[in-house]
Amino acid sequence: MAENNAKTLDGRIEGIYKMAKEHFGEVKFVGIKLHKKIGWVAKIQFDEFESLVSEGKDAEDALKNLRKRLKKIIARYNFV
Repeated sequence: MAENNAKTLDGRIEGIYKMAKEHFGEVKFVGIKLHKKIGWVAKIQFDEFESLVSEGKDAEDALKNLRKRLKKIIARYNFV
């Protein structure tokens, strides 16, 4: 039986959650939702910081964009 290595939305959300928690501490939630006018929106909400929000044409794209944004912020944070 061959394993399916395709990433699921749940797996992507868990990865983003772990990355955010590792670098910033407490995370309230990471999630996605379909907004009527904007499209898919992915969001990380922190306890002590403002939320990070990203948009995409579908749920997977929104999560990918959010992960890219989070990586850029972490890289900038580590640079300073």
